[in-house]
Amino acid sequence: MKGARPLTNEEILLVAGQFDGTFETRNRSLFMLGVSVGGRISELLALTIGDVYQNNQPVGDLLFQKDVVKGKETARMIPVNADGRKAIISLILWHERRYGSLEPTRPLFPSRNGGGSIAMTRKTGHEVLKAAFEKAGLNGKLATHSLRKSYAQRMYDVSGDIFLVREMLGHADVRTTQKYLGVSYQKAQRVSEAIETAKGNVRGILLPSVDEISTDTLVMELQRRGFDASAIINQMQRTDQPKVKSSAKVISIATLRQNATKTRLSASR
Repeated sequence: MKGARPLTNEEILLVAGQFDGTFETRNRSLFMLGVSVGGRISELLALTIGDVYQNNQPVGDLLFQKDVVKGKETARMIPVNADGRKAIISLILWHERRYGSLEPTRPLFPSRNGGGSIAMTRKTGHEVLKAAFEKAGLNGKLATHSLRKSYAQRMYDVSGDIFLVREMLGHADVRTTQKYLGVSYQKAQRVSEAIETAKGNVRGILLPSVDEISTDTLVMELQRRGFDASAIINQMQRTDQPKVKSSAKVISIATLRQNATKTRLSASR
């Protein structure tokens, strides 16, 4: 869903504790598997027991088949972390208790009706997740797509590799991944708290000193934000601005931002 925000790790743990009732395990596992593998709700609901449980154990890599992914995207293989494997094991035990067997072709997330032969609908998925978000006391735009966005943002925050995230999401174009990520929502929350008037904004508490920022890092971040980083650096080297060396070097962030703005404006004319 467009505009749905990601969840922080703390919010994920909070939401995970909000499910209850006969289908508690099914619903919690849908949530935890979603934030662990980044599947769309339609991809998650298309999974069967045989997709996630093989040789009497949860899979280490989950395959989303071509026939369930969106548009022109291809099938993709996603590593399943400990959270995802735990969700699978819980769900398998629930299937055994409820249905008395493990049929490989049975929907992993079955509907309340149909004796386990029918997958739960997207509408039901939306309703159970919305109820958990509300019960957790969270606000902001949260929806089924928040699971996928949470996966994407956390992957990028840890790796800093947008192309890795693109592969895991199955995007055909890295620019689609850029739109997914934007800025770190968790970092935005901390910065917002830091600019509280009572705190006086004495100093930045999140950014490293400029000496610690390498040229490669600056270039990557400028490119991620849509700037022509090469043009900016060339422009700085042709002027009286501090020279950019191949290793870490002091660069005026204000100057860099000013040149970036000029470059973007020139490109738009």
